[in-house]
Amino acid sequence: MPYAARTAKQETVPELFGSMVFNEREMKTRLSSDVFQAAHRAIHQGTPLTREQTDAIASAMKDWALEHGATHFTHWFQPMTSVTAEKHDGFIEPGPDGTVIMEFNGKELIKGEPDASSFPSGGLRATFEARGYTAWDPSSLAFIKDRTLCIPTAFCSYDGSALDKKTPLLRSMEALVKQAMRILKLFGNTTATCVRSNVGPEQEYFLVDREMYLKRKDLRFCGRTLFGARPPKGQELEDHYFGSIKPRVTAYMEDLNRELWKLGILAKTEHNEVAPSQHELAPIYTTTNIATDHNQLMMEIMKKVARRHGLVCLLHEKPFAGVNGSGKHNNWSIATDDGVNLLSPGETPFQNAQFLLFLVAVIEAVDTYQDLLRLSVATAGNDHRLGANEAPPAVVSIFLGDELTAILEALESDSAYNAAKRTQMKLGVDVLPRFTRDSTDRNRTSPFAFTGNKFEFHMLGSSNSIACANIMLNAAVAAVLEKYADVLEDTADFNDALHDLLRDAIVSHKRIIFNGNGYDSEWIKEATQIRGLHNLRTTPDCMPKLLEPLNADMLIHQGIFTRPEIESRCEIMLENYCKSVIIEANTMIDMVHQEILPAVLAYSGSLAQTAQAKTALDLGAACGLEKKLLRDLSSLAMQIDAAVDDLEDALMQVKAAQDVLEQSALIRDLLLPRMAMLRAPADKAETLVGSGFWPYPTYGDLLFGV
Repeated sequence: MPYAARTAKQETVPELFGSMVFNEREMKTRLSSDVFQAAHRAIHQGTPLTREQTDAIASAMKDWALEHGATHFTHWFQPMTSVTAEKHDGFIEPGPDGTVIMEFNGKELIKGEPDASSFPSGGLRATFEARGYTAWDPSSLAFIKDRTLCIPTAFCSYDGSALDKKTPLLRSMEALVKQAMRILKLFGNTTATCVRSNVGPEQEYFLVDREMYLKRKDLRFCGRTLFGARPPKGQELEDHYFGSIKPRVTAYMEDLNRELWKLGILAKTEHNEVAPSQHELAPIYTTTNIATDHNQLMMEIMKKVARRHGLVCLLHEKPFAGVNGSGKHNNWSIATDDGVNLLSPGETPFQNAQFLLFLVAVIEAVDTYQDLLRLSVATAGNDHRLGANEAPPAVVSIFLGDELTAILEALESDSAYNAAKRTQMKLGVDVLPRFTRDSTDRNRTSPFAFTGNKFEFHMLGSSNSIACANIMLNAAVAAVLEKYADVLEDTADFNDALHDLLRDAIVSHKRIIFNGNGYDSEWIKEATQIRGLHNLRTTPDCMPKLLEPLNADMLIHQGIFTRPEIESRCEIMLENYCKSVIIEANTMIDMVHQEILPAVLAYSGSLAQTAQAKTALDLGAACGLEKKLLRDLSSLAMQIDAAVDDLEDALMQVKAAQDVLEQSALIRDLLLPRMAMLRAPADKAETLVGSGFWPYPTYGDLLFGV
């Protein structure tokens, strides 16, 4: 049943927002002035805290949590899986006379010790090497979830190796701060003390009816449909995008917003997406590590709230064939702590040398380290989406728009830039307002598009952690800024050196700029055959690129990873890919043997009985339809049976592979094609078998059943 609406008076949004977060407002009322100022500096500047200060913060945090009904605390972290992790400990400690007291101290706040041997480690940890540590991240505020105080933390092994996604993300942010501050000092900036990368991830998702979901083994085990014929209507009429939101979905969105706002998550924009039953939720920008924590929380809460409403939230990149899959647009910018967006062109971008330097640095970073950006979004699910006419291609390129492209061309050729006034939009109706047209259009087909004062990285899949993409993006830009700073700090004539640096970078890296249609097959040919860009279509194609010297050496030099950490990351990502597809193959085999073939045979048996009855009544001449269907279904059943045998043989070869590289290549080249060959006759059979015989809900049921 749908979740019952609350009847009691509800708080206003300002009252609700952050009510389950131990934020600075709470700290200020509960901590001494000195401890509060220390906490403020730790949050915003990364300065360390003393043991006495952490004890005071822990005590205040415990009191606040108890007042809000919490009974346990947990170090909440992000291991190398697709979900977050938490181990709950009670606040209770033994008291006198068999009673208990509620305790929580600074030691428990700053450090936890979860078992490190059972999480993916890529060889960094053996089963008998179990000790791991979680370390408090003061910059990401503690919150209450399910009556538990959640403390955002980093996760490392006994030897200090990063076993999570937060640790390298924080390292990448520090690397970017260090190099960006060098550049700002060259431009005479004396007010900024740090530079932050900021992110606003737009989250796409599907909602389906829970009762239908539970009837489909593929959705339950894999998060996507492995079989399914296309319904008579899909997204052809383009009537779902930005359309009126259905009442059941509206109730879900209202409930979801309340839960997110309680946790201080800046959920702002919601709408229907292109495919039926597909929707989007977008937050306001915030600092990258906090945005990452919030996005992980958002995905968890989206699923939890859906259950209350008799729904299931699907975050797989391609849950349904034939309709758009779901992505996650990573809007990325960099800004100083005194409020200057370093990617804002201003009114005269051609005269804004600081902006042009940071713009060109991003262009060079994306071109030089295009492989890292591609592999940062690589998963088995996203492989189905990238390159289809719903998502950017697997070839990385940058969209700048006409104005910025013209400025760079003028810099390259040492010619004057014609700074024409921006166009005033006139819509031909007097009552409608006139407004200034933006300096760039929006290009949804571009993997990496400039959208006015930020870049929108379109390649992320809906289930991706945004940490991975932002680690690589921050690190790549930091590496280029370091190169620029080394040149500009060691020159007698800053202006001439800057001019030459920008011109040379544009000449060397303009190949990555493409303002056209990324869906056009001719662009892929041009990109790969003429421009020399990489087209890494699958996870097995791109993940080994992490180990190449250009990429690995940069990440090590910037302090993002150690070499063992890089090797372990490659191993883990390929293992995840292999395990995911093997689960899908096993699920297909089960569904064929236990559901699809029995349904085809049962319907065929019914047809045969009908034909036999007609013959008994001397109506044999009227059996043409039954006989035709029987022949077609018999042929399809034979094809399905042969294809499932081939898939089982391929699966055995995959499982016999000697290492993860060989296994992933076999999955790409052998297993996935066999899965497609099995699906084709099964989907055809679905269109012929009577609906009363088909064993699970169809695409039409799922996509239009909410």
